[in-house]
Amino acid sequence: MARKIIVGVAVAAVCGFVFAWAASPVLAARALIKAGKAGDARRIEQLVDFPSLRTSLKEELNDELIARMRRDPRVVESGLGGLGMMLAPMLLSGAVDTLVTPEVVANMVTTAEAPDPTKPGDPDPADKRDGNDIHQSWGYRSLNEFAVTLTDRDRPDDHLALIMERRGLFEWKLAAVDLQSAPA
Repeated sequence: MARKIIVGVAVAAVCGFVFAWAASPVLAARALIKAGKAGDARRIEQLVDFPSLRTSLKEELNDELIARMRRDPRVVESGLGGLGMMLAPMLLSGAVDTLVTPEVVANMVTTAEAPDPTKPGDPDPADKRDGNDIHQSWGYRSLNEFAVTLTDRDRPDDHLALIMERRGLFEWKLAAVDLQSAPA
């Protein structure tokens, strides 16, 4: 009888641990979205790995800018297209370093839009929404990566995936974005 109780307690403990381990990214992502909607900069700072997020955003925006430049016939035909492609990463790097703040992360959560490095400064408060018209898709990408894909119902083809990465057993932080993703 005592052995059955011990086995039952052990099984319950293992099940509880697995549930907490699997649910921890959902709780962290919900906390990030709640903090973003509330504009809680201090809480956002706790939930975001800003150096990793900046690196990811630089890569994503650089790829997007180069793709746009290649599609634009005016850039391709002029001799300055190559120069623009060489200078773009430097310009984006400086802009993203100053642009990515807790306020910008909050704006990303409520608008499902990546920051625009051509418009430096804080987001326009008139553009701030409550985030209720944003569709959210949740899912693991791997054991240590969890994505929350945000889609504005007015722009269903544009997606912004917030990539949460595991830090330890139960801690997750926003560490990357994916601008080209399909809903999770």
